[in-house]
Amino acid sequence: MSTQWKYQVVELKTGLMGGFKLEALQEELDKQGRNGWELVNVVHATPTVSSPTLIFKKEA
Repeated sequence: MSTQWKYQVVELKTGLMGGFKLEALQEELDKQGRNGWELVNVVHATPTVSSPTLIFKKEA
């Protein structure tokens, strides 16, 4: 039987100039890790999304 996965997508909010604080990124990664989520991808700066989007997974 293959492993079943759940996914979670978190958008990291940016400031007015499009930047974000590394501390905010670290806090979000630590928070999700404590809850059992594993970071699998980061989508950053697409034409429609300016904020980094973090994609996590864990077993269902």
